[in-house]
Amino acid sequence: MSDMIERLAAAMNAHDLDAMVGLFHAGYDSRQPAHPARAFVGRAQVRANWAAMFAGVPDLRADVLRSVQDGDTTWTEWAWAGTRADGQPLDVRGVTLFEVRDGIIVSGTLYMEDVETDEIGVERAVEGLSGRLPNALGATRDVRDRDPE
Repeated sequence: MSDMIERLAAAMNAHDLDAMVGLFHAGYDSRQPAHPARAFVGRAQVRANWAAMFAGVPDLRADVLRSVQDGDTTWTEWAWAGTRADGQPLDVRGVTLFEVRDGIIVSGTLYMEDVETDEIGVERAVEGLSGRLPNALGATRDVRDRDPE
């Protein structure tokens, strides 16, 4: 694991907002391809986001499951967990790709998602994506042809 990711995880787990924000460039560029409206630029938004996270999830824990550095880019798989102040659980998993230059994070692409609590299974997930329900023989059928449940 890179030194940067170790410092980031340590700051997150210590809920040390200043240490965490200090790891990001003033012009940090954040992208979430699955949620394009969540993109932002600037360290001030990092501060605002994580101040809310630390206040809203007082026992937030960030675990690095694995991390690989490829040139200036560090790929990291995360598990974030805790209990929100309203009593609801937080369980988020995903991957971040951080571009690091001169020891500071200049950009990030985040693929972080809530862990599903509904057990829909792979067949229903495929149906939701394609409009077709797969069957055991590898064929598909139109969702309109499905047997009523």
